[in-house]
Amino acid sequence: MKKNVALVLSSGGARGFAHIGVINTLEQAGYKITSIAGTSMGSLVGGIYAAGQLRVFEEWARSLNLKEVWHLTDLAFSKNGLVKGNRIIRKLKEMIPDRNIEDLLIPYCAVATDIVKGTERIFTSGSMYDAIRASISIPTFFQPYRLGDSFYVDGGLLNPVPVHHIQRIKGDMLVIVDVNAVLPLEKIKKPVPIHKEHQYYKYFKLFHNRFGESVPRNKANHIGLFALTNKSLGLMVHQISKLTIETYPSDLLISISRDLFGAYDFYKANEIIEEGAVAAKNALAAT
Repeated sequence: MKKNVALVLSSGGARGFAHIGVINTLEQAGYKITSIAGTSMGSLVGGIYAAGQLRVFEEWARSLNLKEVWHLTDLAFSKNGLVKGNRIIRKLKEMIPDRNIEDLLIPYCAVATDIVKGTERIFTSGSMYDAIRASISIPTFFQPYRLGDSFYVDGGLLNPVPVHHIQRIKGDMLVIVDVNAVLPLEKIKKPVPIHKEHQYYKYFKLFHNRFGESVPRNKANHIGLFALTNKSLGLMVHQISKLTIETYPSDLLISISRDLFGAYDFYKANEIIEEGAVAAKNALAAT
């Protein structure tokens, strides 16, 4: 008999691809996911799963390379965000048609932040893609998403691990996946540099120059605005996640180090998905 799982998926940018590996591992181990709550990339992966289309999404994600990621990045360079975010949503809709949240296969909710009111918005009905687009709007990267008279940014600002919004059934198992964890690593994986002769080198340079996350070890005054904002948000999200996880103990906590991959490493989906699978297997083995 399958063990029912209420699954909470954290924010974390590209690291959220790890949620795919976690879900695959849980199902292979005989667990049945009966509800999902997600923030940012957790809302994207969770919504696609609740729609019964995770396999389609995974195959597409694994096919991504630097050139494709760059072409999906509709730059705006406006005062409220570098990327419009329309192109990626259109691509997703081409693969997986939109549907109402209340019509999904299992209970699902996405968390976004109303940046004007300074409050959470919990999406439990209406367009799945409206909820996802609102939830993934990383400040300074994506432009805020407007719905009616409200403007929404990433739900991770207020609630990166939305455990208290998950719908539970009696006897289920609460599983939290945190891809922003600070873990003691014996050796941080170093990315293999892309050679100048590589066919996607120019896209790598463009992507790195616009969205590179590296912060100099010294000379703090040389830290760019984008890198500084990203680093600050990352620290904030980690601290909120830590407090939330301590306040709402789970039956199983699956943690992925924030140091393994950057929040904008979308072209590394293969590696990130596999890291999620490994983390899930290790967590299950330890129970």
